[in-house]
Amino acid sequence: MNQNILKMKKIILLLILSILTNLVFAQGKVEKENIVIGKRDSIQSKILGEQRKIWVHVPNGANQKYPVVYVLDGDGHFSSVVGMIQQLSITNGNTMCPKMIVVGIPNTDRTRDLTPTHIDADPFVPSDSTFYKTSGGGENFIAFIEKELMPHIEAKYPTAPFKMLIGHSFGGLAVMQTFVHHNDLFNSYICIDPSMWWDNQKLLKETQKVLAEKKFDGKSLYLGIANTLEEGIDIKKVEKDTSIDSKHIRSILTLKAAFEKNKQNGLKYRGKYYPDDTHGSAPLITEYDALRFFFDFFPLNLTNKDFTDSTGTIVTKYQNHFAQISQKMGYQVKPNEGLINSMGYDFLSRKIYKTAESFFKLNIENYSESENVYDSYGDYFVAIGDKSNAIIQLKKALSIKENEVSRKKLTELENDKK
Repeated sequence: MNQNILKMKKIILLLILSILTNLVFAQGKVEKENIVIGKRDSIQSKILGEQRKIWVHVPNGANQKYPVVYVLDGDGHFSSVVGMIQQLSITNGNTMCPKMIVVGIPNTDRTRDLTPTHIDADPFVPSDSTFYKTSGGGENFIAFIEKELMPHIEAKYPTAPFKMLIGHSFGGLAVMQTFVHHNDLFNSYICIDPSMWWDNQKLLKETQKVLAEKKFDGKSLYLGIANTLEEGIDIKKVEKDTSIDSKHIRSILTLKAAFEKNKQNGLKYRGKYYPDDTHGSAPLITEYDALRFFFDFFPLNLTNKDFTDSTGTIVTKYQNHFAQISQKMGYQVKPNEGLINSMGYDFLSRKIYKTAESFFKLNIENYSESENVYDSYGDYFVAIGDKSNAIIQLKKALSIKENEVSRKKLTELENDKK
């Protein structure tokens, strides 16, 4: 095998190993024998007149703020959404989406909270007075999210300004109600097989009108459609069907057509029909595709040549890439401290000193409050034989936080200079 190829494989392996060292801390917190992906919280709602439980996942990482994903039917979708975001946001050079706080909102009265209007009956659902009795509380529920839940989350957790809403079925109906009547609440919306048949398609008709008249610049929405077709009917034939059985999917297809018709409104939109997924299985694949669609600007494409760069160009790539991400997200997004640190050490281990120093300096620029970035920069100066500057960096680290590792390095260097 060509020696250059062997060398390249070794370099890439070193890089992967250094990155994986940091990933141990990215996939949830281990408490004794339990793997913990979130915590239970609660809030007393004056608007709804009840105590509301919420489930919250916060990524591990100091000195960072995160976008927030609000998940309706939280007791059913919280774990899968957390796991998916963790997988797609693994800290490496090809991250597919940002790490995010996930807020699951479990139900108390699902029909009340997730429906926009009150109805007494509908031919699509067997008559049941208890099912319809409390319907139509959607506006109150949205007010709870806006005026009580969001302030609570933003006061208690390290939130960034970017917010997303995910809902399925009745939850998808609530997503559309929010999108149409309270569009500024969220940046992105994932609407999964929504119950647009509700109340003789009242919200569907409102949506058609709003999409034609309003601007949605800076907003994004992904619509997932499950296969709920009756046997013998395909996706083309169903649009001409008039039976009650096909009302659900026909309503969603009408919604899809309205989105596609109004491309002038500035909305970043994609809709997809999933022929191999049922109403129950559609959420997972829809959420995955939606996250990839919303954050199509997030991956950083690096080449093998970048990993042997001796000029610091790869660091400039990171800087430019995250400047673009920040512009898209609407706030400053920094490259992960642990990743940049690992990259610096990888180049340092291969004696590519200029690039290594550029990585360490980038971390100091972005995380000047972290003692670790100065400790690492100190290691760079030790590697190039500059003990005086190494001592300066280690003293900076210790001025931020006393720690055994930096103190030991500093003592050894000072003793060597005597």
